[in-house]
Amino acid sequence: MTIDSVGLSRIEDAGLNASAPPQQRWLDGWLLRYCPGKAKRARCINALAAGRLPLPTRLDLAAAVFRDAGLPLVFRITPFSQPAGLDQQLSERGLHAFDDTHVMVAPWQALQLAQALPTGSTLQAVDALALADIVGDLRGSPPEQRRAHGQRLLASPVRFGAWVLRQDGAVLACGQAAREGDIVGLYDVFTAPAARNRGLARSLCAELLRHAGREGARTAYLQVDAANLPARAVYARLGFVDGYHYHYRTADPDAA
Repeated sequence: MTIDSVGLSRIEDAGLNASAPPQQRWLDGWLLRYCPGKAKRARCINALAAGRLPLPTRLDLAAAVFRDAGLPLVFRITPFSQPAGLDQQLSERGLHAFDDTHVMVAPWQALQLAQALPTGSTLQAVDALALADIVGDLRGSPPEQRRAHGQRLLASPVRFGAWVLRQDGAVLACGQAAREGDIVGLYDVFTAPAARNRGLARSLCAELLRHAGREGARTAYLQVDAANLPARAVYARLGFVDGYHYHYRTADPDAA
């Protein structure tokens, strides 16, 4: 069973809402996000409407916002970006593409959720700041990125739940689920390096999805780097398939 273009558009909206930072504003059809955290989806431009200003004018105005925030100018390009030729126009202006990302989706009937949590482990609900610290530890993120991550989660307009899988007090894995109506997205799914290759990510995601299903979720999505083949294989075994792709563009070689 596939999800049609209207359903995919709803998932794109849900993903934008779930990643909304406090630092954002509109500019002639562009949603500018300039959160100082690690997540690029919270520090980029989403071109959601064609707008009325000439492209050079909008670029200058947007560049000033990102410059004042101390961030590189980055665009996120999806199948829903407007106008349709924007990606080519940015390429012609020297903005190179990077970080091809798959949005994987699954209607509830397609999910395979039989995986149980490992014996002896416990699943603990945590708050936004605790999750940001745990994810920061696993990523090796600096303090300012951890703070920005926690603040973004605290200010989220979407209901989310964060969990940590532990055994004998040690963190095995973590993740969060952001549910908007009957759509749930999985985010911040990480496994501790010493606990990898044990099926923990699959078991944790299955538990998060079971919980979301009890609350009314009927469609699931997640975002994963196209080059992350092990993660994509885990999600495929859970029943996810590719829904659409997006990528980023920037003129800054250090923006990634």
